[in-house]
Amino acid sequence: MRHEHDDWTLRTAEWVLPGHPDKLSDAIADSIVQAAWRKDPRALVGIEVALVRKSVFLTGRIAGANTEQLCVESLVHNVFASAGYSEKSALRVSDLHVVTDLCRGPLEGNESELRASSDDQSIVTGYACSSPGTSCLPVEHALARHLAKALHAFVRTDSSSFGQDGKVIVFVRESPDARRWELDALSVSVEQLGEACSTGGAYQLRVAMQRALDVFAQRVPGFSHAPSVPMHVNGNGWTGVGGPMSDNGLSGKKLVVDFYGPRVPIGGGAMSGKDFWKVDRAGPLIARELAVKAIERHGCREAFVTLGICPGETLFRVVRIEAENRIRLDARQLAASVDLRLASRARWLEGKDLVEVARWGHWTEESKLKEYDGDRTTMRQLSTSPVAM
Repeated sequence: MRHEHDDWTLRTAEWVLPGHPDKLSDAIADSIVQAAWRKDPRALVGIEVALVRKSVFLTGRIAGANTEQLCVESLVHNVFASAGYSEKSALRVSDLHVVTDLCRGPLEGNESELRASSDDQSIVTGYACSSPGTSCLPVEHALARHLAKALHAFVRTDSSSFGQDGKVIVFVRESPDARRWELDALSVSVEQLGEACSTGGAYQLRVAMQRALDVFAQRVPGFSHAPSVPMHVNGNGWTGVGGPMSDNGLSGKKLVVDFYGPRVPIGGGAMSGKDFWKVDRAGPLIARELAVKAIERHGCREAFVTLGICPGETLFRVVRIEAENRIRLDARQLAASVDLRLASRARWLEGKDLVEVARWGHWTEESKLKEYDGDRTTMRQLSTSPVAM
């Protein structure tokens, strides 16, 4: 017998909490990027962070005017504290041991002027969709982030039952026309302290997740979740210590989370730990802006962008811009509306908290988008022959 959802596509996405070892590493790396930028807007930062138990290892280079004054130990402590770790945690902030192997000092020679030229090669991707209420993200990816934020807020209010480490994974069924989504399954894993389940902590957590699902359904037209949908809480019976005391952490490991989830192929490398003159940081931001412009201008449901750059170049090349069903859009027309220079993202940090960006994502643009009417003929008229720039 044919089921109503036989033609629906199963989508999945995940998110991790700020207390997760990998996200702690990303946030530490980006706290240093931000602090260096505040000292010198042309500061060069390329670092990696690793965590294991009470030890924090930082390697790489920090260069720029007055950047020698940065106290990386204080920045590390601040990130742990803002993630929810305290002197009452199993891992106390005051017990952290920070080990550095950093090349520090001023920019050498004409390095400041050369910042506008690429010091590496890179292929980067950008994506946007027109689904309302998702910040132009795939619905499953937006849902995973939304639920992780709700979980983090819940954990912070019940620190006696739950620790700061945790993660969420969702499975969502998408209709063939990509206008409806139904939650298929949800799993929540969170550091559990003591007898949280027997004291009602797990029940309260489930209630918090249900409320978060209700909010998401109100925000995203077409999304629904039935009370009968399985919600697994600590399916592996996770109890005891979490965070770096139970698992290693490394900056740049959560690339799929940092980009658009598994639906969209990623390009380039890690963003966290790199300043905004570097190709792996500026490129994805430019590609994202192009993708948002594409759905705004053409009313398409999705837009996929690929950019590339060679060492020594100052502009990104537009390799392709496509709508759903691989329909090519006019790359020249769209590129004319976006600054493709590597240097164009040098001031992106203004008014932002990069630690929170590292935790909750770069892609927060809300846009009033035209609804795609599903008329493929119209889309063909909007598209042109492939154009490379």
